[in-house]
Amino acid sequence: MSGGESSGTNQIAELRALFEAVVAHPGDEPLLIESDSQYAIKCASEWLPSWKRKGWKTAGGGAVKNLELVQSIDRAITDRVGPVRFRWVRGHVGNHYNEMADKLAGEAARAIVSGDIESVPLAAQTPVPVKKEVTAVNSSYKEKSTTAVESEDLFTLF
Repeated sequence: MSGGESSGTNQIAELRALFEAVVAHPGDEPLLIESDSQYAIKCASEWLPSWKRKGWKTAGGGAVKNLELVQSIDRAITDRVGPVRFRWVRGHVGNHYNEMADKLAGEAARAIVSGDIESVPLAAQTPVPVKKEVTAVNSSYKEKSTTAVESEDLFTLF
């Protein structure tokens, strides 16, 4: 799955990809999202809970950037029965999934610019089933978590 926006930043694209990954994989199976974006991972796993407690303000009291998208990620993770975990991976070092994700992202961006496809606003999103890549791991998840350690249901975004 890939897509794009007619305008936006890399951070918005990374957050949107993270949101799409969670929404595309409902259920109770653990979900591991790998990304080369420390920003997206920290938003969803470290900063989001604190921002939420502080009324969607940053540690410095400022407004959270990309708030609608961050709140959508929060809802998607909260609504998902199974745990969501994140793992940072180094980008652009020959990782097959990183290379594939970069290729799809580039193609989608070019298609948006050329008018071959249209961007879909976040609010208009309908979950689209995506085939999951499952890897066996001997670990059990007892509670909802947003910390990456091991993989059972892997979704890679870059």
